[in-house]
Amino acid sequence: MEILLRRLALVVCAIAIAVAIGSTGYILIEGYTPLEAIYMSLMTVTTVGYGEVRKLSDAGRIFNSFFMLLGASTLFLAIGVVTQTVIELEFSHYFSKRRTKRMIENLKDHYIVCGYGRVGRNAAQELHREGVPVIVLERNEAKVESAMHSGLLGALGDATLDSNLRGVGIDRAIGLIAALASDADNLFLVLSAKTLNAKLKISARVLEEEAESKMRRAGADTVLAPYSITGARLAQAILRPHVVQFLDFATIGLTDVGIEQVAVNQDSVCVKRSLADLQIRREIGVIILGIRRASGEMLFNPDATVSLDAGDHLIAMGNHEQLQRLERLAQPRRA
Repeated sequence: MEILLRRLALVVCAIAIAVAIGSTGYILIEGYTPLEAIYMSLMTVTTVGYGEVRKLSDAGRIFNSFFMLLGASTLFLAIGVVTQTVIELEFSHYFSKRRTKRMIENLKDHYIVCGYGRVGRNAAQELHREGVPVIVLERNEAKVESAMHSGLLGALGDATLDSNLRGVGIDRAIGLIAALASDADNLFLVLSAKTLNAKLKISARVLEEEAESKMRRAGADTVLAPYSITGARLAQAILRPHVVQFLDFATIGLTDVGIEQVAVNQDSVCVKRSLADLQIRREIGVIILGIRRASGEMLFNPDATVSLDAGDHLIAMGNHEQLQRLERLAQPRRA
């Protein structure tokens, strides 16, 4: 659209310059009034041909002959530029849609963000910042364009329709964020998503706290009520400001220190070994804040004598390099 407006402005300027040249010639050569000169110039440029305002002299006809060539060339050039721009925009839109479709078809193990409002936008940007594949599904075309301008992959469609969910590869996705405008839409979305992909991890936003239990029964793994969370966070910011600041630094990426979950693989050297045996704190430098057992049990501030099993997740804090070293330690040992 910006290209079209810029080229239209150039076309208008070219026609205005041609009319100005013609008007000046008619005034100087034939003594036309400014209104007559402009009227005669517009008739000549647009090739309407109503006739001469006044009978032209020989000098006027010579000038008019050259001006007719100039005016017609300017008009044809203007038509050509506008036509070319429209065709380019149409083809660009067509190829852009094809390119987006191919990118969506190639997505695998990705995350789907349904709804690109304030909550969905921040969720999508956080996923994008983490470097994971993410696609936004939104029914508002302007919001889809906004997502794509932000470097995200976007698709236009109603997230409550199964056909649109299939179109963004829900069967190949590993996670979905339900951030639609109403609890009813989010509930319907969660039900549809779980039906299409039972293994999908789903986080849902609710406006009313009463809808939280329904959302969990529908299949949502995590349900968040932004108003409740914001209220609690504001209170904590007053009561425990340093704790809140520390959590912000560690979770939002304000420093190089972060909190990550690291899965213990079946063939890892960590299996059946304790934290004391592994010497994670001394050798790698990370702090183990907790361990989530494969059974779902959560151990906070685990003792050094705690033994690790396959399927456990270590909740660790450290810088990027340290966390990467921990991930390599938890991966299958090399032959």
